[in-house]
Amino acid sequence: MKVLYFAWLRSQTGLSEEDVDPPADVATVGQLMDWLAERSPGHAEAFANLEAVRCAVNQEYAKPDAAVGRDDEVAFFPPVTGG
Repeated sequence: MKVLYFAWLRSQTGLSEEDVDPPADVATVGQLMDWLAERSPGHAEAFANLEAVRCAVNQEYAKPDAAVGRDDEVAFFPPVTGG
């Protein structure tokens, strides 16, 4: 699974992307965020306030209960505002 980080999530994790192999019981975006938060102190900080994190799975907006799989691309980013 390829995970992409944008904006301040990139700064906190120190990564723009990483390939991960989460355990089989990680089946949703929410479970992935919980698992990623355990990877490092930076990941923990990035996912400390889930209200401030948005996600896309394979370039489609996704909610925490959305399914994720091994071959997916999952992107995390702050809320987008328009003007």
